[in-house]
Order: sequence, then C-alpha cells, then structure tokens
Amino acid sequence: MRYLYGLALFLTIVLWSSCRNDFDTVPNTGNLIFSQDTIYLDTVFTNIGSSTRTLKVYNSSNEDINIPTIQLSQGESSSYRLNVDGIPGKTFENINILANDSVFIFVETTIDINNFPNPDNSFLYTDKIIFDSGSNSQEVDLVTLVQDAIFLFPEQYSDGTIETLNLGTEEEPVLIEGFYLEDDQLIFTNEKPYVIYGYAAVAPNKILTVDAGARIHFHRDSGILVANTGSMKVNGTPSSNPELMENQVIFEGDRLEPGFSYVPGQWGTIWLTPGSTNHEFNYTTIKNSIVGILMEGNDGDRTLTLKNVEIFNTSSTGLLARNGNVYGENVIINNSGQTSLSCSLGGRYNFIQSTFVNYWTNNFRLFPSVVIDNVLQVSETEFVTEDLIEANFINCIIYGNEARELIFVEDESAAFNFNFVNSLIRFDDPSGNYSDDPNYDFSNENLYLHIVRNQDPSFFNTNLNDFNIESEVSGADGIADPDEAALVPFDANGISRIVPFPDAGAYQSIVFPDEG
Repeated sequence: MRYLYGLALFLTIVLWSSCRNDFDTVPNTGNLIFSQDTIYLDTVFTNIGSSTRTLKVYNSSNEDINIPTIQLSQGESSSYRLNVDGIPGKTFENINILANDSVFIFVETTIDINNFPNPDNSFLYTDKIIFDSGSNSQEVDLVTLVQDAIFLFPEQYSDGTIETLNLGTEEEPVLIEGFYLEDDQLIFTNEKPYVIYGYAAVAPNKILTVDAGARIHFHRDSGILVANTGSMKVNGTPSSNPELMENQVIFEGDRLEPGFSYVPGQWGTIWLTPGSTNHEFNYTTIKNSIVGILMEGNDGDRTLTLKNVEIFNTSSTGLLARNGNVYGENVIINNSGQTSLSCSLGGRYNFIQSTFVNYWTNNFRLFPSVVIDNVLQVSETEFVTEDLIEANFINCIIYGNEARELIFVEDESAAFNFNFVNSLIRFDDPSGNYSDDPNYDFSNENLYLHIVRNQDPSFFNTNLNDFNIESEVSGADGIADPDEAALVPFDANGISRIVPFPDAGAYQSIVFPDEG
C-alpha cells in the first residue's frame, strides 16, 4: 500500500509539472541568440510551396524569459508562414523560453510572382521575423528568389477528375494523368522555365522542338510521352560557361533547393513509345528521374540519336532501350539505381566515344552499368525474343564500383551480335564463373578488339558526375582508335580528338589540378 501511495504521488507531481505553463518569467531584454541571422528559402517557382526551413531561438540567460511578440514585419499580408513551437500563424504573443533553453520556428512560403514586378522573370521576395519591439527588438531576415515559369498540366474537370492518357486499349485501358500538347505548345523556348504536371504528350505526326538553353522541370510522377509517329528534337548547343551551361537543355525535377540537386527519382521519364521515331537529343542533361529515357521499338530507321548527352541520378535506369535503333556519341550516364544502359529485347545500337559507368551508393544494386539482352519476360511463363542485330561500342568506357559492369542475357533462338573495340571495360571474374560462356571470351577479337580491362579510368569526381580522366594515369588514356575518334572530332568539353593517341570515353584526358 505504501508503494502504491508513493507511485501515485510521483505520477501526480510529474503530470502537474509537465502541464504547468504558468512559470514565472522576466521580460525579454533583447539578447536572444539565433541559429542564423538570415534564412534563405532558395529558389522556388511561382505558386509552388518551398521547403520548410528551421530557425532556433536561444535564451542563454539563467532566467526564464517572456517575448511579448514574434511577428512577420508584413503581418498577415506576408507570403511567409511561421510555426512557433508547434503553433502556426504570422503573429504570436507571450512566447516563453526557459533559462538556457530554446524554441523552434519553422518557416515556409508560397508566392505568386504575378503580384510583383518581374522584368527578368524572377523576383527577390524578402520579409523579416521581428522579436519584441522598441529597444529590445531583434530581427531575422527572410529571403526567397521566386522564378516565373510556364506551367503545363492536365485539365481538372468539374467532377474533380483529372485528364488522363490511355496507354492501353479501350477494352483494357491503362490510364495515367496527362494531356496532349496543343500545336502552340510544341516549341519549348528558353524565355522561361517549363514546369510540367502529369505526362505532356506529343500527338501522332507532331514534333516537339526544344530550343537551346531551355529548362524543363517535372513534378512528381510526371514526364514527356511521344506517341506513335511523333518525334522529339532537343537542340542544345555548346555553352561558353561550363558551370552555367547556358545553351544546354536541362530536364530535371521542380524542386530547386540545393538539397534536391542529386536526389534520384523526383520525376518519371522521357517516354519515346513504339512507333515514335527520329528523336534527336543534342547537348542535353537529364537528371534525377526514375528512368532517363525510355525508348521502345524501331521502324527500321534510326529511332534515337544522342550527341553530347548526360544522364545522371536515375533511381532505375539511365537509358532503357527496348528493341530500339540508337546511335550515341559523347554520351555520359552514371548513378543509376539499377543499370546505366540497358539495350534490351534486341535492336540496333551504336555508341562511340561514350562513358557508361555506375557509381551508385544509395543502396545495393543488382545490375551492372551495361546490360545487353535479346529477351524480355512479359509474364511468369511467357518470354518475348527479338534479334540483337548489332550492339557496337567503339572507344568507350564501361566501368563502375562493382567487379563486373557488363552482362549479357542471350536467348539462342534469336540473333545476338555485339562488338567492343578500343574500349576500357571493368569485368573481373576471379572465380571463373563466366569462363565457359563464349560471350565473355575477351581473347576473341571478333567480339573484343584492343580491349583494356580492369584498369582504373581515374575519373575526376564520380560523386559529382565529373568523368574527366587524368592524363597519363587513366586506363583509357591513349587507347582509342584514331580513325574512329576522328568521326567525333571534339570531346564533351569541346577539346579536339585529332591527336596521334586519342582517349576512350566522352572526354580527352586532362592534367588534374593539384589538390593543394
């Protein structure tokens, strides 16, 4: 009984103290300490909410204090929103902070740029959080760059449903949120960024043209889809400033905060459906998607041409081509959750002076950098095969952070033709698991001619997708066929390959700067 009485008394004291909010305080004296004096909410698109930023407010004194007011300087008209210790609002009164303790303030914003002048399609929106008043007043600045954009999205009907595209048949529909681009929407310019919700589809016999310097952003579960007989032309050109990439065309997600710069899987894919054809991508960067480009089918002619194209940070596959007819030069693909290049279900593939690597570290991956097959499983018991007419890799690098970065899946009922010339390949098989498979006979010059294996390419920085190689150190240095290199006379940096001993991969070797 004495034990139960003691326990009840203890619980009463704990509950009373945890609920008590009337502790004695002294007035704030204007000596608050802030975790930062300016909060930058990064760049946001108009009418798209920002990420939430956190401000910590410290009371470093030995007394409990009361802050009479915490408010935004623009009051209720401010486009910023606050949450002070769990309470949302824009003006707060009598906020108490215990001695040597702190409170959290969370800040976010959604801004309509149409409410402000924007001669350059952008506007710097600012406000302040004001603590107390008079001689005790302290301030923390709030800064956000708002970017105007062209928004493309499916129609929302009066019954609340959203416009869809049918990827199946009338009898067995497969619906995704999306819409067909109108004729006056089929040229993406560089005047303003584009923000796409759902899948923006190119109708049959239509061409989507993307001008040099255009920026296309996608919301979650969004992308571009090109229908049967449709086409896509991406006309990026070389940039004078490698950091600004002012003439490069960039496809990425719609979260502009630096924390999202290298996050895979933020949007869907660029889907080039069966029957679509004559796609061209020049000086293009595709990043942070689920699949970079999904190319399906071919009509006998070339379906996809890639020149100076980078695909990074895909949660699944960089380039997934199913029975495609693809040509690529100066192509760089890295950091894919599954595989960087999948030449699937046969087709025709020709790559020259390209770098296919995978240094994925987010989690375990099951597949190598490059997968080549002529078969596709479509159900538990059904497989489809198509001829692999050719898969030629000339002066290329195939590498990554796994022991084997190249794999073949062959169904002998269909053709399976491939060839690697003057290329650097990572394929280490110390246990001899592949020694009886003729596809991995690296001494067979009909399949592998002048190949270098398992020599470090000495990339500049794989974490930052910088695949420049080091002069006189890289395993790709000087191994390219000069005659083939002359067909692509400039590397991805614009450096000439017309030299006696050109290098494999998308970049000519350079002397790396000293780390000091």
